[in-house]
Parts: sequence; C-alpha cells; structure tokens
Amino acid sequence: MKITEIIETIEEFAPLSYQEAYDNAGLLVGDRMATCTGVLLCLDVIEAVVEEAIRKKCNLIIAHHPIIFSGLKSLTGKNYIERTVLKAIKNDIAIYACHTNLDNVRLGVNNMIADKLGLINRKILEPKKKLLKKLYTYVPEKNKDVLLNALFEAGAGNIGNYSECSYSVCGTGTYKGNHQSHPTIGKKNVRSTESEQKIEVIFPFHLEKKILTALFKNHPYEEVAYEIITLDNYYQEVGAGMIGELKTPMKEQDFLALLKVKMKTKCIRHTTFRKKKISKIALCGGAGCFLLPNAITQQADIFITGDFKYHQFFDADNQIIIADIGHFESEQFTVQLFNKIISIKFPTFAVQISTINTNPINYI
Repeated sequence: MKITEIIETIEEFAPLSYQEAYDNAGLLVGDRMATCTGVLLCLDVIEAVVEEAIRKKCNLIIAHHPIIFSGLKSLTGKNYIERTVLKAIKNDIAIYACHTNLDNVRLGVNNMIADKLGLINRKILEPKKKLLKKLYTYVPEKNKDVLLNALFEAGAGNIGNYSECSYSVCGTGTYKGNHQSHPTIGKKNVRSTESEQKIEVIFPFHLEKKILTALFKNHPYEEVAYEIITLDNYYQEVGAGMIGELKTPMKEQDFLALLKVKMKTKCIRHTTFRKKKISKIALCGGAGCFLLPNAITQQADIFITGDFKYHQFFDADNQIIIADIGHFESEQFTVQLFNKIISIKFPTFAVQISTINTNPINYI
C-alpha cells in the first residue's frame, strides 16, 4: 500500500479545503508515493514520537497538530521542530497533519467529545458559509434519471439527514449545430426542439471536479449546458464547535465531576456556578474561546473548551459557565478517530497509536 492511499482516506473524511486559512494541514514531510510499512497516530509530533515510529517500523506518522505551522527558514536542529523534521527525513518517515479540517467536519474532533459526554440533538455551533454550490443543467426527459443517479453517486443532493435531493422542471430547449457538430438528437444546420428537464442539485464545493466529471460522462449531448453558482447558505455539516443536550439534566457540580472522568483531566478551570442544572452543552476541541458568543446566543448552559485566558473568563458574564479542560485533554481522543477512519477502509493494515504523552503541561 502506498502512503497516498492512507492520505486519500483521511482527506475523504476531512477534506483539506475545510482547514482554516491560517492552518498547515496535509503532508508535511515525506514521499506520498512511498510504500507504507505502518502508521503511527498521535496528537503532536515530537522527537520521541519519531523515535517510536522508528522502533515500530512505521514510516508514516499521522498527527492532529502540524509540526510545521509557520515557515521554516532553516533546518539546523536549533529547536524541537527542526530536530523532529530532520529526524523524520533522515529515517524516511512521512509526517501528515489533519488539523482544523478534522475539527470542522461534523463527525470530527468535536463529535468525539460529544460521544464521550453522551450528547443528543447535536449540531455544529458555528456552521460555515459559502461551502455549498448549486448545479443547474438541462437534459432530455428520457435521460433525466440516469444523469441524476450519477450526480447523486458523485456526492450531490445531500441536505442534512436527506440524500438524493433535487429539483426539476419541464421546459423546451432549442439548438442548431453547425457543420462540425455531431448532435445526439437532430441534424446539423437544422434547429432542433427538445422537451427537456432543468435539474438543480447542491453539492459541497470540494466535490466540483467529481460532479462535473459525472455530468459530462452521463449527459447525452455533445455540448452540455450548465451553470454553477456559490450559495451563501450555511453548510450545517461543516464548521466550528458543536452544541447538544444531555439526555437528563444534571446539577452543575455533578456534571463537572462527570466531565473530569469522561475527559480524563485532573483540572477544570471554570467560572462561577449559576445555580441552574446543566442541560444544553456547547463545546470545542482545542482553543475555542472565539465561540463563546455563539454558545451564549444559542443559550448553552456551559461551554467546554481549552486555552481560555484570565480576562476572557469575565466574558461569561453570568450568562454561561465556561469550563476550560485543557487543550490536550479536549483533543486527546483524536487518535481514536484516526484509527477508526483508517481501520474501516483498511481493516488488516498495521495502525498503531503512540504511547508517548505529548502534553507539555503537567499538574501537581
């Protein structure tokens, strides 16, 4: 198996196009066409993780956080980033990062936290806009079903919990091919009139090439008339954070005690209790303070994330409880998600989870 096959599986689940503009997800080190001898999964790549990969004969490391975040201007080993990259290169080990693109997909990092807490009625806390496109095309009535099925197979027509969504309306199309044309229906230099269906389907923007391939392959006309527009609609399947509900509301103290156990953390920094049961929960893996206004607007009782600064805790303003469980703690189960994604596609392939604790923060 080639390294690129593993990468394609990850990116099918969490497309690189869903990463934030500041991020650096993707293949950072190595040859994607090399044969993969084994995969090591981790949250952070440090020297010890590369050494572990060497011992376990894994030539691909998949991490959540990119070891190369801003540009490297030299590779002299002067810091842990350069030493880690040099060690990987010297030992022919590829490093791949799947970061905010995995945070932003509905079944990604935040869904893992929601699983641990048993949340129901989940939805994206801050869905993204301009990720959906709409295709308009015109096809003879007798070819409509074949074309629609091909577009659905390519990924078009999914809206929330519904698939194969489309809209069509009957109309009349006209066309006249010149002497170089090869019309499927009609004759050269003669105007043809055909009963056609106008089809409309939506699709995520990263599937555009695949959608167009399906369109051209399954449309009967020599020249296909179509239009693609970008929609301003929020895409409910992609975005930051998640919000959901407990099956049974809990007292604040009891819920924080449960949170410590479920998220395997020794410390939770939190704002003042509001003397109200916890029912609706907003959360974000990693550093999610930017989502606090969303959590308050959507009337969450508590917002769970990491990396809140001292003055940012005041922003709760007694409207919500902020619970900072730590950056590492909120994302530690990401390796389990990587394992699940790869194992479903390649159930017999050697995938190992790193045993190195890369959390740079210790507690007394």
